[in-house]
Amino acid sequence: MIKRTKASINKCILHKVGNKFNSTKNAFSEQEIDFDEVSYDLMLPYLLRPFGSVVESYRFNHHSNISLNEINSYASQLFADSSNFIEVSKHIVTHLFEQSNSAQIKTGDVLICYFNDIQYEDMFVDAVGIFKIENKNEFFQTYLEGKSYDIITQKGIPTKKVDKGCLILNTADTEGNIVLSVDHNSYDTQYWIKQFLNIKYPDDYNQHTKNYIELCKDFSTDILKPSYGGQEQSSFLAKTIDFFKENEVINVENFKDDVFEDDKFKTLFDDYKKDFETEKAVLIRNQFDVSEIVLKKQKQKLKTEIKLDTNIQIKLDVDAPDASAEYLERGYDDVKKMHYYKVFFNEEG
Repeated sequence: MIKRTKASINKCILHKVGNKFNSTKNAFSEQEIDFDEVSYDLMLPYLLRPFGSVVESYRFNHHSNISLNEINSYASQLFADSSNFIEVSKHIVTHLFEQSNSAQIKTGDVLICYFNDIQYEDMFVDAVGIFKIENKNEFFQTYLEGKSYDIITQKGIPTKKVDKGCLILNTADTEGNIVLSVDHNSYDTQYWIKQFLNIKYPDDYNQHTKNYIELCKDFSTDILKPSYGGQEQSSFLAKTIDFFKENEVINVENFKDDVFEDDKFKTLFDDYKKDFETEKAVLIRNQFDVSEIVLKKQKQKLKTEIKLDTNIQIKLDVDAPDASAEYLERGYDDVKKMHYYKVFFNEEG
């Protein structure tokens, strides 16, 4: 998560990237963009706004040596000496072109920028930004011809959000430079994240929190709901969120003791956790600190609705872990030969 209050664009250049699978080629600029005031005031927030809400960060990755990661190398060159900005920017676009391993990868405009004074946590740092613009919108342009106005249709870059973008910050921890990434056209996420940037999540509390809540969400969907019903699923998710809210440090054994009353669920959870780690290629720590920002974001993704085949839905509050057990009963009606839920309440809201 960054702030752009004092941020500025020091250098910016626009190139076009092709796709070697459909015979489109790169086209390079030889000069940096010289913004007028109006364009600059639109461009700066357009490029940086998406990163204001990004919580998770990445670190560069390489199977042999991190210094051999291409984008890491190019960013390091610019941080050391930005006087060769234009040439390095061309290398970045060439590397992007070489990763177009499918005819489905879109061509587009590539903006490469060097930023000053981006605020990350309590620091103001420089950053290298790479932005790929894949989609352009049609818009009407009016003009005066003689004594009458007319309209033509043109295509341009929408100013609401970038299609793909990354920020490489000139600050690092023990795992390397901080990298932020956004992708609003995620049909080719592996191409952007894995092939082009070659980045991975760091081993930090943000990622541990995200991994664990995703584990719990998938466990509730794949195991609890099919076998034990929507009420058990929703109750488990509510207890999970409550445990995270009440504990600054998550211990897996304490978590299981708190949310599971029956040991059979602990066994099911342990077995599912092993499969989850293998399938997702992640390691679930036995103990980690809670990231409140990630918790808040992940909580919004949890669905605690019981959808019935009679076109009725029961929505449970994920912040009320005891409500399901206390005010909702599930049973079976022998006359109607149907399952039912009985809901207790004092007043209608």
